[in-house]
Amino acid sequence: MKAQESRYTMTKRHHTETYKKAKKEGKMDKEFIPICDYIAKTEDYFTSSCCAGRITLVGLDKNESKKESAFHRKWHRKVSFTEIKEGIESYNGDTLWFKQEPLIFHLGTNNLLNAKKILVVCEKAGMKRAGIKAAKEGKFIIEMVGTHNINVPIREKQKTIISDEFLLYIVKKANEKFVKNQLMLKNLEKEIKKNLK
Repeated sequence: MKAQESRYTMTKRHHTETYKKAKKEGKMDKEFIPICDYIAKTEDYFTSSCCAGRITLVGLDKNESKKESAFHRKWHRKVSFTEIKEGIESYNGDTLWFKQEPLIFHLGTNNLLNAKKILVVCEKAGMKRAGIKAAKEGKFIIEMVGTHNINVPIREKQKTIISDEFLLYIVKKANEKFVKNQLMLKNLEKEIKKNLK
């Protein structure tokens, strides 16, 4: 039992220090800071990774594989038609995708009972996609993924393959979904603070 507790304690310390460093270096999505600050002060929970959602233009190669460097443009906010249009026209790779990506959050704990508590919190917050990603003695990771997203190919071989009218539409929809994503994050913060002590 002591070994299990020490393993969890080491895991929590490691992830808490990683979070504090990322926060200090300005690498944290500001929307997640209130949740991560709260979780860092609890005994039984830790955060391992998170993204508050974003809108991106992503370049893929012929095999449709992506690397971090393939982000042609990236915004953690609503975007304008002009920004997206400029990004599309300046792309010279194989295929360019427009993506509005949902929040992703990995929340860890020390036992199955607490993992189940996290899943209940997700349900109360309206998170439809959540599950136990890792289950080891002293370390359970719950993955939460938002459902508000858009993925559309928009440029192929230096040629834009959608009309300005359709681009206006998907930019509008992406901004609407981005706002819904932020509201979901607020609901999650409220339920976490209420139910995970």
